[in-house]
Amino acid sequence: MSDQWWVVTDLDGTLMDHSYSWAAAAEAISALQRKGIPIIPCTSKTAEEVRAFRAEAGLNDPFIVENGGAIHGQSDNGEEWSLSLGPSHGQLRPELDALSEALNEPLLALEDLSEIQGKALLGLEGETLRSAQRRQWSVPFVPVQPSLRPRLHALADARGLSLVEGNRMAHLLGKTVSKGNALRQLRTKLQSPNAKVLGLGDSPNDLPLLNLADIAVVVPGASGPHPAFSDQLQSGRFQLAPASHAQGWAQAVQQLL
Repeated sequence: MSDQWWVVTDLDGTLMDHSYSWAAAAEAISALQRKGIPIIPCTSKTAEEVRAFRAEAGLNDPFIVENGGAIHGQSDNGEEWSLSLGPSHGQLRPELDALSEALNEPLLALEDLSEIQGKALLGLEGETLRSAQRRQWSVPFVPVQPSLRPRLHALADARGLSLVEGNRMAHLLGKTVSKGNALRQLRTKLQSPNAKVLGLGDSPNDLPLLNLADIAVVVPGASGPHPAFSDQLQSGRFQLAPASHAQGWAQAVQQLL
């Protein structure tokens, strides 16, 4: 994998639409696999969620989970390895409660959502919801109103933590944890400093990944790209996919091919 292109991609809202369908990208995924180009999920999802997707898509490449909290891969004998890159969920969860108290505002963690709340907020229920709730390296929570976000970020920073915004949830992480740092660590782990990266994302938590990519593609939602990318899109540093979700993802990948 040392001197080739890697496709490093967010999943929710990028390769998948908001009902978690990636059907429109299936042909492009197959084309990448035929050419031996790795498809590396880099996502806020848990490892078990990504394993399920990889099994459906027939992928065997490494993957980055929980916004850069850990890297997973497969050794030559087929066994899975993992590399943790930040504090554990057990360390982070009490910090969310402390932030809630300091902010004087309830912060509802993903793991505490009821079945009804999970269905309404995330479109997940049953085992798929529980798979998303079993966190190891992050604490997703329902975002606070915009007026409270600067103070919440300042409180997290003072505690040596970071907050990132995804499509539907905010995420409490270790200070040095990001998708970009995880990509750097993966290059080191695989001894592939010269691998070129096509990075694809749609939300602010994807910025560290896109900033490191050789080609960075913003995949828009139904109402257009996230405002967080406006400067990079205007400058031409980031490209804009011509369609939303899996369809736009596939078209961007076809350009690379």
